[in-house]
Amino acid sequence: MRMIGATFLLALREIRRHLLRSFLTTLGIIIGVAAVITMVTLGQGLTADVQDDIAGLGSDVFIVFPTRTDPNVSPPPFDGEDIISVENQIPGVENAAGAVTRGAVAFHNGQDWQTTVQGADPTFFTAQSIDIVEGRDFNEDEIARGESVCILGPKVVEEIFVADEVLGEEMRIGNVSCQVVGVVDERSNSVGGGNDADDVLFMPLKTVQRRFSGSSNVDFFVVKYDPAYSSLTIQQQLIALLRERRVIQEGEDNDFNIIDTAEISDTVNQVTGVMTLVVTVIAAISLLVGGIGIMNIMLVSVTERTREIGIRLAIGALAREVRLQFLTEAVVLCCFGGMIGILLAFGLSVLLAGAIDLPFIFNPAVNIMSFVFSAVMGIIFGYYPAHRASKLDPIDALRHE
Repeated sequence: MRMIGATFLLALREIRRHLLRSFLTTLGIIIGVAAVITMVTLGQGLTADVQDDIAGLGSDVFIVFPTRTDPNVSPPPFDGEDIISVENQIPGVENAAGAVTRGAVAFHNGQDWQTTVQGADPTFFTAQSIDIVEGRDFNEDEIARGESVCILGPKVVEEIFVADEVLGEEMRIGNVSCQVVGVVDERSNSVGGGNDADDVLFMPLKTVQRRFSGSSNVDFFVVKYDPAYSSLTIQQQLIALLRERRVIQEGEDNDFNIIDTAEISDTVNQVTGVMTLVVTVIAAISLLVGGIGIMNIMLVSVTERTREIGIRLAIGALAREVRLQFLTEAVVLCCFGGMIGILLAFGLSVLLAGAIDLPFIFNPAVNIMSFVFSAVMGIIFGYYPAHRASKLDPIDALRHE
């Protein structure tokens, strides 16, 4: 241990003697480590952000909406009978719920705000993982009679309400008056909710159909299924049932589309995984170049210090001690480069995550692995110069000018 400590101090002394050269030598390591950690961190932040958006669609959920097969012909809408058939005829379906979405201006206390009105019942809230944090859900009488009650998104509350004065308040949505009975939690973007899923207010489905859309149709519906069942099988049965109900002939395209949230999640994980891998490989090339730079400088150092090595060997130093000294210098250089790279990556990750509005996720494992990899690079690329120094002949080394 004493020898290792002395060798470490000698390595620090040599690095300090040529500080600028040492820093320039480690640039490849610094850039490689910083690139790897920054891209992995941003990749994890992107994945978390997208997964959060997907969570706003609900887990184990299909979202079904009409789609055009002919640019000049609108597809037939869905109605309540379609939803009841899906719920009752497909094994594994826990519930199905329709929704109607319309743009409207909300008024309260002299303030107005352009927002989205969504007609939905409690089963829709359950399917899309929408939580009510204040007040209550719609009750059965309000749903059955289509009463004018509403549950607000946090953005609407922020824009036209005074804090702590929300529940029980009367407000107007377009020409329809309603009473506020609840407030939903903040959530991610979801289908039918517009660009900002917090900028929405909910009313009973029947209310929106009668007062805003003027029909019993729904814009889309969600199907929540039991994860114990095969999602592929349920999706195939769903397609077959809807084709039958919508009288789509064999060979004709579906006039509806189905979004599988689980499939989206898997795709996102695969894409971000591949992107992270590609960037990591590119950064690994930078580390390789940095390692070669370390080896070159260590070879130069051996040449410059040939006489010093000869003196050490002549007064009794062992070849393995000389080898250890130069190997330690290479490892210390790489470790310093790794630490600087980690600090640089931390700053870049925080800065870039804030600039592109992604969550910053600190991953200790990636940072530790990068540091260890830096040390391993020092061993790999420092061994040859160290071995070469240890094999010098003392007499020839002492004659070296």
